[in-house]
Amino acid sequence: MAEPFVKSQRLQKLPPYLFAEIDRKKKAAIAAGRDVINLGVGDPDRPTPGPIVESLQKHVENPAFHQYALDQGSPELRASIAAFCKKRYGLDLDPETEILPLIGSKEGLAHFPLAVLNPGDISLVPDPCYPVYRSASQFAGADVYTMPLEAGLGFRPDLDAVPADVYALARLMFLNFPNNPTGGVADPAYFEKVVGLARTHGFIVAQDAAYNEMYFDKAPPSILQAPGAKEVAVEFHSLSKTFNMTGWRVGFAIGGEPMISALKQVKANCDSGIFTAIQFAARTALDRYDELTPPIRALYKERRDAFLAAIRKLGWDVPTPEATFYVWIPCPKGYASSALCARLLEEASVVTTPGLGFGRTADGYIRVALTVETPRLLEAVERIGKLSL
Repeated sequence: MAEPFVKSQRLQKLPPYLFAEIDRKKKAAIAAGRDVINLGVGDPDRPTPGPIVESLQKHVENPAFHQYALDQGSPELRASIAAFCKKRYGLDLDPETEILPLIGSKEGLAHFPLAVLNPGDISLVPDPCYPVYRSASQFAGADVYTMPLEAGLGFRPDLDAVPADVYALARLMFLNFPNNPTGGVADPAYFEKVVGLARTHGFIVAQDAAYNEMYFDKAPPSILQAPGAKEVAVEFHSLSKTFNMTGWRVGFAIGGEPMISALKQVKANCDSGIFTAIQFAARTALDRYDELTPPIRALYKERRDAFLAAIRKLGWDVPTPEATFYVWIPCPKGYASSALCARLLEEASVVTTPGLGFGRTADGYIRVALTVETPRLLEAVERIGKLSL
């Protein structure tokens, strides 16, 4: 008789994937016939803007696009990315060597550690964080060093608190600003300090900029605007939240040629590129950024303000996020995040995300995604207000 299948040790070391577990509990509640308000996973509820859909409909009919895509992405999409980055950030990027389209930024973030890390290296990972930073580092055989996000520093890691011996062994640092789950942002001075440390200690920075266009007042910077950043940093961008395109799976990485080339080499061994028709639809999105994104940002600002006003009336002290469509909520006294989320689902049929799922330092918070219409957000708060918390 064959031996029972056993998962690899690298998989056994991972906790259950956060969003899959939340989805399982949500589906069970719905199957039980309950009216669930889902404020859990950050998936936009509005459709992709019409011009992008129409572009895909046009280009999907091109038979040439039904064959394998180019590993490095179409020249046309790379040109549109370069133009977007020039207009939005003032960056001069070589479309041939400093830009790489991705099958969503998550894919690039998951593959990048394989291009950078060796077993025994240290990967500096913020806590809380998008779980992929930690798992991808572990898959590459690295040791993970946790950098707590400090509320007093605007939910940024305290760079001075990392020991010198850790910096000496560090090969990669993950950052994510604007930040998921906290909504914190970084300013140019912070990025300049990060780049300076990376150049001094010889590590690479992977800055996840998936929410750079999901801001409410001041447009966030790019880390590549910092002097010398191209030598040590790669920035990952996504069209998912910016244009309501989560299911389309398209993003891009920008940075210095050596790092982009290394990521390209990993991807060449793992995937066959983005469906070319989607790449041309992505061009439409980026080329029409100034037209398509302001209404999306305005919608989430309206939702944010309505939700904050309502929940603060319950006496909850909730900070105002400057970006993203998340609200990072401190748990009421006496509650850990998992217990609070469980009670909100069981007694109010409201799905939220426990901070513990993003990291061990975040057990005192839950995350709400503003991805339902305002009346449903207010109904969720009304339901929460009926509980004795």
